Amino acid sequence: MPGIPANTGKPNERKFNFWERIYLPEALKGLGYSFRKMTKEPMYTFQYPEEQWYPPDNYRGRPVLVEEDGRPRCVSCNLCARACPPMAISMQSHEIDGPKEREPEWFEINMLRCIYCGFCEEVCPEEAIVMSKEYDLTFQSRDEAIFGLERLLMPAERLRDRLDYLEAQRNRQPGQHWEFQPVNNTHSLRNRSFLKWLAAHDVEALEAETAAPSA
Repeated sequence: MPGIPANTGKPNERKFNFWERIYLPEALKGLGYSFRKMTKEPMYTFQYPEEQWYPPDNYRGRPVLVEEDGRPRCVSCNLCARACPPMAISMQSHEIDGPKEREPEWFEINMLRCIYCGFCEEVCPEEAIVMSKEYDLTFQSRDEAIFGLERLLMPAERLRDRLDYLEAQRNRQPGQHWEFQPVNNTHSLRNRSFLKWLAAHDVEALEAETAAPSA
């Protein structure tokens, strides 16, 4: 059985006239207010896509791979894939000739899964994957959202703002300053400064000194 409508109006409540009941004058007042704001107030919005917003250095856009001398800086340690919460990163490594010894054979990021958390950037020991300033991504299909090496690699010169920001912010401690060491990108015992130091010293004397019992 349908309910019976109840009149909740107060006895001394003012009655709306005809124009107030059709709300037309109030709608025109609202349109007039909006028109005055459009013509007299300064414009605060960007006329996208003709005008685009340039993000600050701490902005986390889509992740990209740093390219140096035509090769990816990545050494396929797989830490970024393990740290990725939505499991958007996948890769396969292969061995190469040179001091780096390994690099990705293929590297893919599913941009539909990526949540732009920046965990991959934080765990990367080589600063090989960083968050760029690119934010306007559109796809026509799911396959287009899977970025491979050809779409992920970006020259280090284009990422200089982000790399400088990471150098200034990462692992900052009181009285200390973190700096990226290029030798960290050499995942081999060859050409290491420690071996050069050992070659310059008497290794046998150092071993005898270490093995000698303390008085």
